[in-house]
Amino acid sequence: MPNSINLSLTDELRAFVDANSGDVTHYATPSEFVRDLLRQQKVRQEATAARDAILGGYEDAAAGRTVPFKGDLRSLMKKVK
Repeated sequence: MPNSINLSLTDELRAFVDANSGDVTHYATPSEFVRDLLRQQKVRQEATAARDAILGGYEDAAAGRTVPFKGDLRSLMKKVK
């Protein structure tokens, strides 16, 4: 059984949701539209976290904060896949 949430929206936000859901839109229902907005926000947050981690790694490397890797990168990558 799916979880549900009740939201109170201003008239302006309700009109926005209504304008983006229904027969002439990509979303059949307001719920589909709101779920997609939430998924998009989740993806943006995950991308931001990944970008920040990558930039942090570059900053560490540029500052000389590195540890030599003595393993086998090819076999390690195979395990990740």
